[in-house]
Amino acid sequence: MDARNEAREFLMSRRANLTPEQAGLPVSGHRRVAGLRRGEVAMLADVSPEYYAKIERGHLAGVSDAVLESIARALRLDDAEREHLFDLAKAANGGARPVRRSRSKKWVPRDSLIRALEAIALGPAFVRNGRMDILATNVLGRAFYDEVFDGPGEGNLARYCFLDERARAFYPNWEAAADVTVSILRTEAGRDPRDKQLHDLVGELSTCSDAFRTRWGAHNVRRHGSGTKEFHHHEVGDLTLTYEGMELTAEPGLSFLIYTAEPDSPSRERLQLLASLAATSPAGPPRTGHTTTIQEG
Repeated sequence: MDARNEAREFLMSRRANLTPEQAGLPVSGHRRVAGLRRGEVAMLADVSPEYYAKIERGHLAGVSDAVLESIARALRLDDAEREHLFDLAKAANGGARPVRRSRSKKWVPRDSLIRALEAIALGPAFVRNGRMDILATNVLGRAFYDEVFDGPGEGNLARYCFLDERARAFYPNWEAAADVTVSILRTEAGRDPRDKQLHDLVGELSTCSDAFRTRWGAHNVRRHGSGTKEFHHHEVGDLTLTYEGMELTAEPGLSFLIYTAEPDSPSRERLQLLASLAATSPAGPPRTGHTTTIQEG
């Protein structure tokens, strides 16, 4: 993932997705493409066409924050896209912040973090990194994501989504789930373009999945903070769950996510059934559903 190519392809994709009408520009005559021309972006950003062309070729080193803000406004970037552009510029200037780099040391959740996970009894709760490795879960989270650990996913949500056929049943709207998954990985690539494990994961998925490769080329990014999702769990059936995601201040790059169901809803009853099944499982799920190597900075 060359930083210059990443910046070039990202800016070109955002320009192609924005029509003159959306940008408030008059349209006259035949246009070969629906998106904006480079010169139109330059005009909207109040920079010279030559300078914008240089930036769009991926030369972000030395570009000021004010110019980046102008380009973000011109391209109507949302918060996630704007943050991604600044991450790419940071990487171009040699200041990309690695998520965590470690010296070949397995990440081990703190006892207090395990207790925090175990304190959540009404819904699946788990910790993941930007590569979508599930690092630790509560009991219900381990039961909820049992297929992610038992199969091609190997504890990674992206690998599960694209390499495990069962994911298409688990995510009733698989296309949307796949879009979100790739957008999260693309966002992480902007934050830490030097992450070798992420490079390897993207390479593996690009080789094994046409669906992943197509989505990766779209350069879409997003924040994953809260929302509602539909699931179909193989043991308890359909679930409609809301989720909240929080960044762990003490563990930069890691997220703590909790799924819950509406009180007195069928989904709440099915979660309770899943919790009972997990509690009575002969082996019993481990407190930490997965461990992986996290790189410290």
